[in-house]
Amino acid sequence: MSRPLHRAAVGALAIVTVASLAACASPTSGGQNAVSGAEPAAGGTLTYLEHQTYTNLYPPQAGFYPNGGIVNNIAARLTWQNPATLEIEPWVATEWTVNADATEYTFDIRDDVTFSDGTALDAAAVAKNFDVYGLGNAELGLTVSEAINNYASSEVVDADTVTFRFSAPAPGFLQATSTINSGLLSPDTLDLSLEDFGAGHAAEIVGAGPFVVTDEELGTELTFEAREDYDWAPTSAAHQGRAYLDGIQLIVAPEDSVRIGSLLAGQADYIRYVQAFDEARVESAGFELYAPQTRGVNNALSLRFTNPLLSDIRVRQALVAGVDAQEIVDTIFTANYPVATSALSSSALGYKDESEFYAYDPERAEDLLDEAGWVAGADGIREKDGARLSLTVYEAKPQPLSKQTLELVAQQLTVIGVELNVKSADAGTYAEDIKDPLKTPLYHSMVGRADLDVIKSQYFTKNRNTLLSDDAELDALLLAVASEPDGDKRIAASQAVQDYLAEQAYVIPLFEEPQVYGTAPYVHGVEFESVGRPSFYDVRLDQD
Repeated sequence: MSRPLHRAAVGALAIVTVASLAACASPTSGGQNAVSGAEPAAGGTLTYLEHQTYTNLYPPQAGFYPNGGIVNNIAARLTWQNPATLEIEPWVATEWTVNADATEYTFDIRDDVTFSDGTALDAAAVAKNFDVYGLGNAELGLTVSEAINNYASSEVVDADTVTFRFSAPAPGFLQATSTINSGLLSPDTLDLSLEDFGAGHAAEIVGAGPFVVTDEELGTELTFEAREDYDWAPTSAAHQGRAYLDGIQLIVAPEDSVRIGSLLAGQADYIRYVQAFDEARVESAGFELYAPQTRGVNNALSLRFTNPLLSDIRVRQALVAGVDAQEIVDTIFTANYPVATSALSSSALGYKDESEFYAYDPERAEDLLDEAGWVAGADGIREKDGARLSLTVYEAKPQPLSKQTLELVAQQLTVIGVELNVKSADAGTYAEDIKDPLKTPLYHSMVGRADLDVIKSQYFTKNRNTLLSDDAELDALLLAVASEPDGDKRIAASQAVQDYLAEQAYVIPLFEEPQVYGTAPYVHGVEFESVGRPSFYDVRLDQD
C-alpha cells in the first residue's frame, strides 16, 4: 500500500468509527444525556472503546487484555480476589477447605446460580470446567491453564459439593479459581473447539456473569446486555442483584486520536488504553483517569541466552547495565509507570528489590564487553570472530508504546557498541520468529496475575517460556514456587527466582505496567479486578 493510500485508509477508518459511535449513542447512553453531578441511577448503555479486538474467549487463553475484559464480565468464578486486599472471598463457592499439603480442595457451591442459557451451575458443571482447564482437551484444541498446576482429577460429592485432587501440592489453586482464566462456562460451551471460542463467536460463549454478549460485528463491535436474573455477586459486594447498566456497546478503535477524541467529545463514555502522552489532556479536560497496576511480571526484555551472542553472561550483564529504564520512563511514560526494580512488580506478592543488579552503568557495560572480547568495529558496533553484536527484537503490540520504548533502548545500546534492530510485529512472520532465539534474541512482554505463580507462568519451560530457556535450575526454582504449600517458604521460593534471574542477567526489567483508562465525569462505580481488567457490574451513569 502506498503512503497516500495508507493515509486515506486510516482516515476512512477514523470516520467510520466516529460514525459508529454517534449511531451507538442512544437516548439512554451517558454520552447523550449526561448531567454531571446528578444522582447516579440504574439504566443506560455504556459506550466503551477498546484499543484492540479480542482473539479468543477460552478462559485459559484469555490473558490478552481485550479477551480478559470480556470474560471478566460474562463469566462468574468460584471465588473472588478482592482487588484492595488481594484476599480470596466467596463468589459461586460459599466456602472451601484445603488439606495440609494443598493436594485436595473441596468447595461448597451456591444452589441458585445458573448459566445464561438456564443451565444450573452445579457441582458437576464446576467439575467439568476444571477438568478441561486442568487437563486440557487435545481433540478440541483446548489447552491446559497456566494458572493450574499438578491437576489430577475432580469428584462430584453431591449436587453442591465438588472436590479437586492434585498430583503434587498446588498452593496457587485457590487464587486460580478467582481469575478470568477460570471463568465458569456452561457444559455445552466446554464442548466447543478452540476455534469456536475465537472471533465471531462471542455470542455463543455461555457464562454466568452479570452480562451476556448478544451481538457481534466481526472485529469492530460487541453488544452486551445485563442479565435480569443475575443475583450472585461476591458476598462481600455492597451491590447485589442485576447490574446497574442495561447494556454495553464495545467498539474497537485502534487509533489513539479516535478514542481520546470520542471520549472528550461525549461520543464515548469509557475507554481503555489512554497512552501516556494523552494522560494530561484527558485530566485537564475534567475527565477521570484510572491506572490500576497489573501486579505481576514487569514490562521487560527477556534475554534469550541460548542464542550464541547472548550465551556469555558478561554480554547479558552489559546489556542490562546499558539500558537506562529511568530515561525510558521520563521520556516516554508518566508517574503511572514506575521504574522496575525486579522481575516482579513492587505491588506483586513476593516482590524482592533487585535494583542493585539493574543499575544503569554504561562504563561497566563497556568494560564487560571488552572482557568478553567484543571490539568496536568501523561503525562503532562491536565485533568478535567475524560476528557483529547485532540483535533483533520485535515490537510487542499489546505493550504500551512498545515501538518507542524499544527504539530508545536501541539508542542506549548503541552507546556501548550494541546494535538492536527493532522489527514491526507483522502477522506474517512474528508468530514464528518469536519462537526462535536466533531470529528473536530479545523478547518484549509482561504478564499480570496477583499470585506468586505468575513468575512461573512467564519463565517456566512448559508455560510461556519467554526466555526460550533450557535452564534446569531455573525450572526447579519455578516449580518450588508452584508446589510449596507453606506460605512463607513459597514467598522465599519466589524471591529465589528473582535473585536467579537478576544474577544470571536473564531479563532487563523496564517498568511496572498499569492498564490506563479514561472515563467521562458522569460515569460512576468504575472498578477493576485484581490485575486491572474492567468490571462493569457496578458502573452507573448520571441520568436526566
